[in-house]
Amino acid sequence: MNILITGGAGYIGSVLTGKLLQDNHKVTVLDNLLYNQLSLLSVCHNKNFELIQGDVRDIALLEKLVIKNDVIIPLAAIVGMPACKTNPQMAIDVNLKQIENIAKLVSTDQRIIMPNTNSQYGSSTSIITEDSPFKPLSLYAKTKCDAEKYLLDSENGIALRLATVFGLSPRMRMDLLVNDLVYKSLTDGCLVLFESHFIRNYIHIHDVVKAFIFMINNYEKCKGNAYNVGLSSANLSKFQLAERIKQHIPELVIIKEEFKKDLDQRNYIVSNDKLESLGWKAEYSLEDGIKELIKGYKMIVKFKNKDFTNL
Repeated sequence: MNILITGGAGYIGSVLTGKLLQDNHKVTVLDNLLYNQLSLLSVCHNKNFELIQGDVRDIALLEKLVIKNDVIIPLAAIVGMPACKTNPQMAIDVNLKQIENIAKLVSTDQRIIMPNTNSQYGSSTSIITEDSPFKPLSLYAKTKCDAEKYLLDSENGIALRLATVFGLSPRMRMDLLVNDLVYKSLTDGCLVLFESHFIRNYIHIHDVVKAFIFMINNYEKCKGNAYNVGLSSANLSKFQLAERIKQHIPELVIIKEEFKKDLDQRNYIVSNDKLESLGWKAEYSLEDGIKELIKGYKMIVKFKNKDFTNL
């Protein structure tokens, strides 16, 4: 197929692009290279790969690319609460209006698979399913909620509500929780946890890629729906996550700090039963990811954390 990935040089896109090319798809990436990333150098030899350096807010360019492709995966986003707070209008334009523009441009025989986030669920004492109400706690989560609603109301799209992603990527992000805590455990030998009882769900980046490919291959029976995408064995509190990391870094000191609030107030247990009932299942465990991160960080520990974040 001909596949367009906006933001394809980002954390998830850099892995997804490589996998789709391995599967003999033709992949066009539209990315403004906001973070000066070189993450797609290794696929430039592939005749089925094309990089367009541009902005998803350029509607004429977006239209030109959308009409040429069978599948559109809009990964381009201003990701996370801090980044959206820095430039709220850009967050709205990229996270929401991009999706609205793509949904207006596509025909019924094209496929749109957009990433959403578990952030939209906010905080809940009930087990989260796809029918749970949205409780966005940030502009980032709100823009993603609104974008998903617009897409699914068009009746031609799929939304993947991703758990907190972890693992290595050519465009590395060390500001994601598991990635961040493993890095700090290695470099500082100590973790100070605020509101350590808060629970989140997690997912390996290669399992995220696997979910996108699953949806490409099962589009007709899945379209019009949203799916939680997470590792069902990894609904863990921050303290439990730290303990898992300590199993691999025994000298790690874990401190619970209860005198401050975490800026991120998300707290929930997520069910992934809907997607798993279709035959998809995560392959990589949290332990697999921790071991992978430890190996990778030994190569890049000399760099500053800010070089590998969206902040």
